[in-house]
Amino acid sequence: MRKVITLSIIMLAVIAGAYYLSPHLPPKTELNALGEFYIRNSYFGEHSAGSPEVVTAILWDYRGLDTYFETAVLFMAIIGAVSIFRNMPSVSFHPRGFTDITRTGVKIVGLITFVAAATTAFHGHITPGGGFQGGSMLAVVPLLVIVAFSKKALEKAGLTKERALVIRTIGLLTIAIVAFYPLLAGGYFMQNLPVYPKELHGMLVSGSLSLFNMAEFLAVGAGFTIIFLLLSNPEGGSEA
Repeated sequence: MRKVITLSIIMLAVIAGAYYLSPHLPPKTELNALGEFYIRNSYFGEHSAGSPEVVTAILWDYRGLDTYFETAVLFMAIIGAVSIFRNMPSVSFHPRGFTDITRTGVKIVGLITFVAAATTAFHGHITPGGGFQGGSMLAVVPLLVIVAFSKKALEKAGLTKERALVIRTIGLLTIAIVAFYPLLAGGYFMQNLPVYPKELHGMLVSGSLSLFNMAEFLAVGAGFTIIFLLLSNPEGGSEA
């Protein structure tokens, strides 16, 4: 009880301090030259990335080379995890299981999460979000299945770590192909416009940004799923 009271007092003190100090903080309304460049050129301007979403334009266009190698580092981390866990013995346990109500709820939440993840990724070039955010949300779905049902249930549904690794590899190969194609078209590495179209059948796709987001969506979602499968012990006993 004392801990609860102490934590409550600390939280109230922090909130009160922030409330009284915030009016005295100097406002920052001016952007530096680089920030102004991004805002002016993300969608309009001479160096347009074709996207109204400034963050996505920065990640996959203006500083795309950095993002490319960040994705490669994450891929190597997944490969390292697979190599470490490959020959480790696993310990089986007998799960208690969850009720049918919980499992039904997980099915509903899983479907909603999948739709939200896909929307976050595929609309990442026009609204806040993107491939990494959508892929992280996507990985929650198999994690829910592992917790509410079992690891075996996920594998019986066809999502094994081998297949997840294939999906991740497809996503990464797509990123590499999209990044190198401009070189064949006479452009430079990871060039966006005008190598890739800004619009497709009247729909804004922001050049290569949509392709990068979709590929990253698959790569990140499958990558985290591999980690979850590796860290999950196989269950003993019968499957519900």
